[in-house]
Amino acid sequence: MSASKLPFKPPTRRGIGPSCVGLPAGPWPTLLDFLTARFPNITPQTWLDRMAHGDVIDEQGQPVLPQHGAQAPYAAHQRLSRRLYYYREVPDEPSIPFEAVVLFEDAHLLVVDKPHFLPVVPSGGYLRETLLVRLKNKLQLDDLVPIHRIDRDTAGLVLFSKQPASRGAYCALFSQHQVRKTYEAIAPWRPDLSWPHTRSSRIREAGHFMLQHEVPGQPNAITHIDVLEVRGDQARYQLKPVTGQRHQLRVHMLGLGLPILNDGLYPELTPEGQLDHARPLQLLAKRLEFTDPIKGEPRQFDSDRVLNGWMANT
Repeated sequence: MSASKLPFKPPTRRGIGPSCVGLPAGPWPTLLDFLTARFPNITPQTWLDRMAHGDVIDEQGQPVLPQHGAQAPYAAHQRLSRRLYYYREVPDEPSIPFEAVVLFEDAHLLVVDKPHFLPVVPSGGYLRETLLVRLKNKLQLDDLVPIHRIDRDTAGLVLFSKQPASRGAYCALFSQHQVRKTYEAIAPWRPDLSWPHTRSSRIREAGHFMLQHEVPGQPNAITHIDVLEVRGDQARYQLKPVTGQRHQLRVHMLGLGLPILNDGLYPELTPEGQLDHARPLQLLAKRLEFTDPIKGEPRQFDSDRVLNGWMANT
C-alpha cells in the first residue's frame, strides 16, 4: 500500500491516543444524537465541547464542528466517514503519587518497574495518571505499546514495545507462553499444605465485571507456588504462572485459603473510593525471563521493588 493510500491515523496528543467509534446505519437524525445514544453516560454538551476544541475527527482527518455534529443529517456523516476518532478527558482524575522506574531500553524494548496503584493503560476513571501516558509524555515515544499488562494494584515489571515492526515478535512470546514470569506475594501461612504446590483450575468471570472465580471444568489456569520465607502467621510466596488468566494469582491464592495481604477484591470487594495508599496489595511482578526474538539472546529482568507487608506487621 502506498503512503498516499494508508488509512488516516490521528496523532497522539499529550501522550493520549484517540478512541474510535464506527458509524453504523441507523435512525439517528444527527451525529450528536448518535453519539449521545452510543455513549449514554456522556452528555450532549460534552460532545459539543469536544467538537469545539477539535477533539472529534473524521477518518479524513477533518474536525467535526459543533454545528455539523448537531445539525447535519447523520446519513451525511456516514457518506463521508465510516468511523470517527475522539479524544476524551477524565474530569477530577485522581492523582497517583508514585513513579515508575525505567530499568532497560534498547531500540525495540522498554522495561519498566511499575509502582502499586498506577494503571498500565487508560481505562475508566484513569487517563493521564497511567503508566503508558506518563511514559509517552516523558520519553516522547508515541508508538509505545505495552506487550502485556499487570493489574493496577500489582507492582513490578511491565514490558513495552517501541517499534510496530518488531512488536508482533515480542507479543508472540506471551501468547505462546515463552515468557517465564515470577511473582512474589505475602499471604497467610498454612503449614498444613505441602510445598511446593501447583494450583490447576478453571477460572471464569464471577458475575461481577471486576471479579473472577474458580469453577468446575477443564483447567485453564496453572500456577506453581512455593514458600520463600515464613514470619509468624504470614509467609512470602513465590508464584510462577504458566497461564495468564485475569486475576489468576489472586484467585488461586484465595482458593488455597491464602488471600493476598491487602487485596481489595478477594475475598471481599472493597467499595469504590476507599483506596488506601498506605496498604498496597502485597503482590509483585518480580522477574521476567525469555529469549529475545530479535537478537536471539537470553533476557532476564528483575524488579528492584520489595513488598512492604513485613514492615507493616513488625
